[in-house]
Amino acid sequence: SLPDAVREAGAKQMINHRGPEFAALLNRISGRFKPFFGTRNDVLLLTCSGTGGLEAAAVNVLSPGDRVIGMSVGEFGDRFAAIATAFGASVTTVQAERGHAAEPEALRKALHTDPHPKAVLLTHNETSTGVTNPIRELAAVVHELAPNALILVDAISGLGAVPFEMDGWGLDIVVTGSQKTWMVAPGMAMIALSERAWAANATAKMPRYYLDLASAREFAAKGQTPATPAVAILFQLDVAMEMLEREGLPAIFARHAACAAAARAGLVALGFRLFADPAFASNTVTAAWVPEGTDWKSFNAALLEHGLVIAGGQGNLAGKIVRIGHLGDVNVNDVVDAIETIETVLIAAGRPLTKGAGKAAAEHAAQHPSHAGTPVAAAGHR
Repeated sequence: SLPDAVREAGAKQMINHRGPEFAALLNRISGRFKPFFGTRNDVLLLTCSGTGGLEAAAVNVLSPGDRVIGMSVGEFGDRFAAIATAFGASVTTVQAERGHAAEPEALRKALHTDPHPKAVLLTHNETSTGVTNPIRELAAVVHELAPNALILVDAISGLGAVPFEMDGWGLDIVVTGSQKTWMVAPGMAMIALSERAWAANATAKMPRYYLDLASAREFAAKGQTPATPAVAILFQLDVAMEMLEREGLPAIFARHAACAAAARAGLVALGFRLFADPAFASNTVTAAWVPEGTDWKSFNAALLEHGLVIAGGQGNLAGKIVRIGHLGDVNVNDVVDAIETIETVLIAAGRPLTKGAGKAAAEHAAQHPSHAGTPVAAAGHR
């Protein structure tokens, strides 16, 4: 759901997207993103989904035939690699066991095999498995063994909710999406490029038109976008970013850590087995195995009857895991309510549970988040 003020902002009357009012809006929003990215670089706003942002990242710095290493820990890591492949890159995908993070040693091995890739593709937060990768450590391996390789990061579902330092970690392209931490409707992608990435952009040969970032940068300097933007979503972003600024980064990070701790502890108390490696469990989405003997479709239908929407697994995990999102406009009470609903449905299905056990575990964990997961390690700070 969207905060009321954000939802109402999307209903404002349209403005001229070539006029001064829009220019002020665009510049204000772009500037507000910089502390969340951890960058001094310009943040460009694209009217597209997060996947469009990933395509923009690939086609603006790569050429057909470029060798690329993709570190995948799930469906979205596979997608990033597939996008680069579709435009002619030669991608070597290094797969991690599902539920585990990408290992620096696995990347080190891949770079020993190919020490001169044009780029390395990383996923910050993999929503299909509930894992957050150690981006800082992975980037350090690239800088050590392949210092000329560009580091492209899908940060769509984690940026803004956990610590992130684009400049400090030496990342070259970072992409996020409007419907995640930013609490607004889908339809906008935000992307930042390092100076190294802009240099690569000047010689990159992959085809692009709508997602041409050089054009987007040129128009942004005038307070415009190359094509008609999603003005209503920008209205929403303006309000949402102001709300996030008022809350402040430390409080935002603490809120997401508390929500994640509550979700993990609550599910465990209800007999679920968590899917992700605890050392890298995501603070924005929690994945757990569907309890033995429980049919996912029936379970999900019962949850929907109680007004609770959660997600199932993707790909070969379909029907095998459940995923609870807890990012953006969410607080501990929301997570506790979700755990209570899950408990109610399980008890009604005959599960031998003590009523209130899930709620109690979730509330306790939220007050002691460091005891119910490792949000610091998950964010890449160890």
